[in-house]
Order: sequence, then C-alpha cells, then structure tokens
Amino acid sequence: MRRPFTLSVDCGGGGIKASVLDYRGTMVAPSLRVPTPYPLPPELLIEIIQKFQTDLKAAPDRVTVGMPGMIRHGVVISTPHYVCRSGPRTRVLPQMVTAWQNFDLASALEDQIALPSLVLNDAEVAGAGVISGSCMEMIITLGTGLGNSIWDGGRLAPHMELSHMVARWGLLFDDYVGEPERIRMGDAHWSRRVRRVVGVLREAIMWDRLYLGGGNSAHITESVRKTLGDEVVIVPNDAGVRGGVRAWELMT
Repeated sequence: MRRPFTLSVDCGGGGIKASVLDYRGTMVAPSLRVPTPYPLPPELLIEIIQKFQTDLKAAPDRVTVGMPGMIRHGVVISTPHYVCRSGPRTRVLPQMVTAWQNFDLASALEDQIALPSLVLNDAEVAGAGVISGSCMEMIITLGTGLGNSIWDGGRLAPHMELSHMVARWGLLFDDYVGEPERIRMGDAHWSRRVRRVVGVLREAIMWDRLYLGGGNSAHITESVRKTLGDEVVIVPNDAGVRGGVRAWELMT
C-alpha cells in the first residue's frame, strides 16, 4: 500500500512555496513558488493552495500549511502580514483583520480540496522538520520577521508570538531582525542583532538545542556563527516544506 503523499505549503511574507513529499520527506514533485499577493484574504490563499494541488500533479493524500501568526487547532487567531495593504509594514486594513480573525482555515481547506488538512504556525512546521525529539528544543525562523516554536521531547509547546516582544529602542523582535532591517544595515550589523536576540532568548527559554532557520539564516556571517554557541544549529530554509510530513506524526 502506498504511504500518504503530503502537499506541504510554506506561507511566507515574500513568497508562498509548496511541494509534494512522500512519507520519508522526499520531494516527489518540483517545488513551486509564487510571490505573496497583498492584501491576502483567506479565500485567495485557498485558491493558491488549490492551484498548487493542480499544478504539482502528484495526487497528494493530505495537506500541511504553515503560515505566520497565532494558529490554534487549525484556526487563525491572527496573522500579521496578510492583513496589510501592500505587504509588511504597510497600512493594516481593518476588513482584512476581521476576515482572518478566528478563521478556521483547516476546515475551509478540507471543504474546498477534500483532503485532510493540518494548519500550523510556519515555525511549528519548520520545527517539525528539524527537531530530534529527545530534549528541549527551539527553532527561530528569520525572514520577513521572526518566527518561533518550542518543543519538549518532541511535544509542541503552546505557541507564543515572541516576535511581539520588545528588543531595543522600542523595536519588536519582528522589526529588530526582520528583512527590512537586514537590508538597511547589511549582514554584518544585522547578524550581531541576531546574536543579541539569541542571547536574550537563551536566558528566557534555556533550551538544550536551538535551530536557526528561515531564508535569512543563511545571511548570518561566519564570524557571528562562531560565537552563537555549540548548541545552536543553522538549518536549511526548506525545513518549512519538509516539516509538512513529520508534522502529522508529531501533531496527530
């Protein structure tokens, strides 16, 4: 009997990526990416996922979606970027906040594409793709903003939006190490900010192992990497897609 194929969708602030993976996490279809449209209402995101399902032509048996924001049991409590007029740091549209607030994306997907659907925070999906499951582990994803998830012995802790914590000068973590600041400052100065964030969270979480993922983890300079600590591991950006398979094992 064929093991289940998973359509794994990683929803970011700059782009939405997807692929179909087998039970081992091996891609059985080429990865696809589309730029994130703004504003992005729930119905349009579902249309994009449906198009991925059609274009990938690999007959998935289930769907995993990782998206930014506070997600509980497949329901979007809030999401930070898709409610903006033209992308992150642009005007928030009240009607979009209302459209996403308490939107049951998992149920809506199951109704539209007739496949079992698992919807999580994007850093939770990425964490599922990299954790060992044997200790206290955390992943921080660096991209448009900062994402995170915490795991204890392979069990996911309740989600906390640490991106909303204040870093310095009144800046939230999301803004302090987000993509706009990396572009403005350059990789060297931005990397030192990442090191400060790691230091603050190390004292608060006291993890056994920390993973740094997301598209911008690759921009952390070599000099800063050497100072982050032996328990800090930088992981590839594809964890947000590849974690879509293991998430079913860990969450269901």
